[in-house]
Amino acid sequence: MTKYLFLISLFCNTLYLVAQVPISKDSITQLDEVILLDALKKKNAAGITSSDIISAKVFQNYSPVSMVSAVNQIPGVYVFSGALNTNRITVRGIGARTLFGTDKLRMYYEDIPVTDGSGFSSIEQYDLENLSQIEVIKGPKATTYGSNLGGAIILTPKEALGRSTTFSNNFTAGSFGLLKNNLSFNHYNGKLRLGLQYGHMETDGYRQNSNFERDGFLLNTSYQLSGKDKISLLVNHIDFKAQIPSSLGATAFAEDPQQATFTWQVSQGFEDNNTTLIGLNYAHRFSEKLENSTSIFYNYLDKIEAAPFGIFDEITKGFGFRTRFSGALNFLEKASSYSLGAELLKDEYDWDRFENLWEENNGNGSLKGAQIGRNKEFRSQFNIFGTFLMPLTKEFVAQLGISLNKTTYDYRDLFNNGVENKSAERNFSAIVLPSLNLEYSFSEYQKVYANISRGFSNPTLEETLTPDGIVNPDIAQETGINYELGTNLSLDQRRFNINLSIYQMNVRNLLVGERIDEDQFVGKNAGKTRHRGLEVALSYSWSISKNVQLVPFVNYTLTDHSFVEFIDGDANFSGNQLTGVPKQRRTSGIQLRLFDAFYWNTTHQHVSAIPLTDSGNLFSERYTVFNTRMGYQKKLTDKFIIGVAIGVNNLFDKVYAQSVLINTQGFGGREPRYFYPGDERNYYGSLRLGYRL
Repeated sequence: MTKYLFLISLFCNTLYLVAQVPISKDSITQLDEVILLDALKKKNAAGITSSDIISAKVFQNYSPVSMVSAVNQIPGVYVFSGALNTNRITVRGIGARTLFGTDKLRMYYEDIPVTDGSGFSSIEQYDLENLSQIEVIKGPKATTYGSNLGGAIILTPKEALGRSTTFSNNFTAGSFGLLKNNLSFNHYNGKLRLGLQYGHMETDGYRQNSNFERDGFLLNTSYQLSGKDKISLLVNHIDFKAQIPSSLGATAFAEDPQQATFTWQVSQGFEDNNTTLIGLNYAHRFSEKLENSTSIFYNYLDKIEAAPFGIFDEITKGFGFRTRFSGALNFLEKASSYSLGAELLKDEYDWDRFENLWEENNGNGSLKGAQIGRNKEFRSQFNIFGTFLMPLTKEFVAQLGISLNKTTYDYRDLFNNGVENKSAERNFSAIVLPSLNLEYSFSEYQKVYANISRGFSNPTLEETLTPDGIVNPDIAQETGINYELGTNLSLDQRRFNINLSIYQMNVRNLLVGERIDEDQFVGKNAGKTRHRGLEVALSYSWSISKNVQLVPFVNYTLTDHSFVEFIDGDANFSGNQLTGVPKQRRTSGIQLRLFDAFYWNTTHQHVSAIPLTDSGNLFSERYTVFNTRMGYQKKLTDKFIIGVAIGVNNLFDKVYAQSVLINTQGFGGREPRYFYPGDERNYYGSLRLGYRL
């Protein structure tokens, strides 16, 4: 109740502040945020580097609770979601072998890296309602964003549309005790751009022991100091606590997918996260042909996780900078462009481990016991990057990119002494990662492109440990070469859009995580994989009449990912399908819009069977899930707008596994736990109020 009183108080105070701000006469009067945000999508990928951008038009297909469904609409990208706080993003099969969390790609919030020093990113820390767009660069061609094998994801927060001052509040309630509120204030007067968002969400969850509660505050502001200088400040604070139901074995999943794993339920396993990101950016235009953008940033994470096998108390403190120069020049009498930059991230990761005495706590869940570990990691990544774009002819353009990465780990065991002490350092050699993009334009909206690029993935420090806990100096970085051909075609007066791509990525030094205990994994380089795939995105905008628009779309992914060479002890898995990757995925739907006021969007997602073991003797079941959402938006006055929406997830109440683990083992005679059940059919409704001065 206190939080909702706070929201009402903030509402009233914001209205008062808004009333004091003078507003320019050229304010945008069109209040349809979905159309505007989709039209104002901006590309962050350098030059002709291909990328996929989803914005409000895609977000409107799904519930505002999570961005997982929206991201899964992108061909080649699949998010395994075990819970609101348990997500694993895979891109073209890269990352599928990671057991928990998202690695092997880089994530940015605006132009600030939010991937930690060990390579992990947490998309669940960000509120979909605060974002204007999500951009995904698939594969290592993202030279200016790290050249990781999985590519890069860039999250862009919302800002005021044109010269305007607006206030909006969106309240959502639904099944499983869902309550979500997002309060937003945006102002732009030509110099000052100010965005403030406060969000609260809570839900009991579908499964046992799956309560989730999150509060978040976002400040995104900039000031145009002059025609050449702009300064920006970004502050994002998230505080969330989530219970953990964990995965289920096949028997438990078939009997009751709603149940939590027994030990996680009786110990009331949970994680509690408090994280803050602060970034300061200064942009300067030296001339019409040269500009620079430089950011410094600091992030802080305080996390406690209570698992049946231990309680972990973790603090991560990171800082760094990112700078990029962009310019234009004449080269061989050709109007060319270039970018040069560097990025440094250093973080310090402190993690202590304690016994969990839940069995002695009289049914009251986790209880911190004696300390059994104290550790500190210093992690550093330094990237230098550059691109050069030159037109070879009027229609044919080439872009050369190159980046260099240097990674170091320094692990200190602060608990054990003498021969038991496992402190060690790992200093990876600098790695050079070139990229070549080619693009041929038949017209402004009909293009074909090609890419060849080299990428890498670092092992985490934990993956470099031997079963005895000693750093293994023989663990190498994964490296791969990506080959890609694609099209970006808009036909029939840009109503029919066709995006096709085919690719092959050859990965060497495949990192394999082996579970040697319930809470311990080690890594090793085990061979080579080949990632082949076809990605298709089709959409058609059909204006049946002046007031009726129908937009059908189909996004399809076909993969042929396999082990080229993979020998694990006496077992030879060469030629087998890559574990954790579905062979086919399809997302299709229809968006109906009437009188610019009513919309009805229905989507379906199909995922084929996923191999769960390297031997290929066990697969998950394929599934198809339908979602639908409809809404109505009414402009009551020139300044006030109201909108309502209702939606149904998993329309036909399909029982399915929304996430899986691979190569898991049962311990203590228990069944291996492969499956994270998806939610049963559930409902939600939203009320949106908007006010513009």
